[in-house]
Amino acid sequence: KLTEAMVKRTNIPLTVKTRLGWDHNSIKIVEVAERLQDVGCAAISIHGRTRAQMYKGDADWSYISKVKNNPRMYIPVFGNGDVNTPERAMEMRDNYGLDGAMIGRASIGNPWFFNQVKHFMETGTHLPPPSIEQRVSVARRHLEMSVAWKGEILGVLETRRHYTNYFRGYKNFKPYRTRMVTSNHSQEIYDILNEVLQKFVPQEAL
Repeated sequence: KLTEAMVKRTNIPLTVKTRLGWDHNSIKIVEVAERLQDVGCAAISIHGRTRAQMYKGDADWSYISKVKNNPRMYIPVFGNGDVNTPERAMEMRDNYGLDGAMIGRASIGNPWFFNQVKHFMETGTHLPPPSIEQRVSVARRHLEMSVAWKGEILGVLETRRHYTNYFRGYKNFKPYRTRMVTSNHSQEIYDILNEVLQKFVPQEAL
């Protein structure tokens, strides 16, 4: 009823993201998807776990495939859950017949992931990883936008969780990361990022 009411009160396409069910004993996603489509939902994205699972265990894409292959379904069906490599995104499309993949946690601190997936699906080859300069540039821009939107205190706090992934894989990076996630001032973090460039750009050039 809620979805139907929202469809009637907006002029833009309404999409829904949901899970397989509340728990393993209440997986009725095929029926739920039909009902959402019937009240006007334009597309549906399904996470391959139940609410009770949270993020434990592996996402089960077979249920999502059942929705897509249901003869009654004609709206786009997107899969979500454990799409953490370009290969997994291609598998979701080619092996499960879905219209696309919704990427979530794999992109946290890794905004390059979307382009990496697109490139792999088009060419079958992997893009090189982003350089330290690209990583610093994006981390800096992220912090700037966060502070501009939410203010100094909250903006600084909310970007902390991303630094680990931005610079994952760099040896001896821990002291810099520790300073960034404990700093309460954006200018101090910008200064640390400048130090990162001075330290790691010459190493990357070797």
